[in-house]
Amino acid sequence: MKKYKALKKIRVIISLIFLLLLFLFFLDFAGIFPSDFIRGVIYLQFVPALLKFFNVFSWIATGFIVVLILTLLFGRVYCSTICPLGILQDVVTFLRRKIHKKKKHRYLKAMRWLRYGILAVTVAFLAGGSILILSLFDPYSIFGRIVSDLFRPALTEGNNLLAGVLNKMDIYALYPVDLQPIHIGVIAIPIAFLILVVWMSFTRGRIYCNTVCPVGTFLGLVSKISLYQIRLNPTSCTKCGICERKCKGGCIETQAQRVDFSRCVGCFNCLDACPFDSAEYALNPLYASRHKTEPRPEKVASHKTDVNKRKFLAGIAVAFFSATRMGKAQELVSYSATTPVKRENPVSPPGAQATNRFNNSCTACHLCVNVCPTQVLQPALLEYGLRGLMQPRMDYHSGFCNFDCVECSKVCPTGAILPVMLEEKKRIQLGKVQFVKENCIVETEGTDCGSCSEHCPTKAVDMVDYKNGLRIPEVNTDICIGCGACEYACPTHPYKAIYVEGNPVHLQAQKPKQEKLKELDEEEDFPF
Repeated sequence: MKKYKALKKIRVIISLIFLLLLFLFFLDFAGIFPSDFIRGVIYLQFVPALLKFFNVFSWIATGFIVVLILTLLFGRVYCSTICPLGILQDVVTFLRRKIHKKKKHRYLKAMRWLRYGILAVTVAFLAGGSILILSLFDPYSIFGRIVSDLFRPALTEGNNLLAGVLNKMDIYALYPVDLQPIHIGVIAIPIAFLILVVWMSFTRGRIYCNTVCPVGTFLGLVSKISLYQIRLNPTSCTKCGICERKCKGGCIETQAQRVDFSRCVGCFNCLDACPFDSAEYALNPLYASRHKTEPRPEKVASHKTDVNKRKFLAGIAVAFFSATRMGKAQELVSYSATTPVKRENPVSPPGAQATNRFNNSCTACHLCVNVCPTQVLQPALLEYGLRGLMQPRMDYHSGFCNFDCVECSKVCPTGAILPVMLEEKKRIQLGKVQFVKENCIVETEGTDCGSCSEHCPTKAVDMVDYKNGLRIPEVNTDICIGCGACEYACPTHPYKAIYVEGNPVHLQAQKPKQEKLKELDEEEDFPF
């Protein structure tokens, strides 16, 4: 349809821009993109914007309102142009057409019990104060976890391999990047969703969006009253089925000349494909003129489809690198420790304010994990409990919280990590340092160390006289900010001699005392 061709082109261009940018954000291990630019692109992601609005109550978090307005006007255009997981499915569908050119879409019965069942469970969990189901099925967060936890490690390993080859040739355009391993239990979830989404889109187009995704189901309800809708003109439609075969949402029933617009993802393929101008993008009959509309033709039973007629056995061979950790340059010697250390409370990121608040706001998109320069932020398995599955935690075995860094608070799209000023962050007490003398090598090996004290930015860990001329750590929890630099530097294993116990509610550390420098006597000679 000539007058609608521009709609599809515009949709494709916008969707590719969003997909490319979001891919680059989650793959960026070099910190190329500024946080303001990242926030601007993510502004229209529905679930993060909705959660951020209730967390900060600011106009900067009104992206979900823009999406609702677009849906009320044009239908589920969010699903086809803005949602990265939806666009990723379109890429899979495009590749499938290249492989199986004869494979066409067809009308699919609406599985309302599944669609509305998942939406109801999601709403029930939210009403009960849990974000677990929403974080599992939020399409933006699923996309983020897939790219961050699977594609990014593979890209980083490729970079490190190529950097090693180039360095041997005295070419230093690339440099190796340290990469921390992710727990296999955490990786299993994005792998499962990737396989599910790819298989569903490869075999049935956008069926994931119309059966599983709670965002798609909710926006589908809104689109029932949208101003403009796609429909088939019964006076000119020949029931040729071209539009049905092009509909990736499986929502066009040719024989009944009906479009289930609640499942339409706004791809505009039908408008572009119809040779008789029968697929129209026009005013919703609810808002049309007062003239009586023509009665809808009676529904004709569609032909029964043999589900076993054609099955696609898609072999997905993806090389996922579980990021074997590169050796720390500073860790030359390590020592055994036998006294078990159990952290009672996990440490949440600066800006989270409290663990409960963080667990109720974070959808585990892992964007903060990507931008963390020291990689101290790592996805949790059950450290927070089931409700905090995959949410970032401070893992002081992987890194430490840089004293002069607030990058995670700049990019969080949901407001789970609130923006904090650098000076403010330097006083936020994420947890309190704990010393286990039985594991310290000063006690067990009878030798000097002091790594924990050397790395502490506030001097909450100080070395004091011990025995046999040795010095041993002494902690001051009042000025400790819980950055974990001491724990990261401690050379003992498998247990640390010093660790940070998380504060369920972040506190404010006291300012460390400033030692006055001894003034020189001007009458005396300069000392050197």
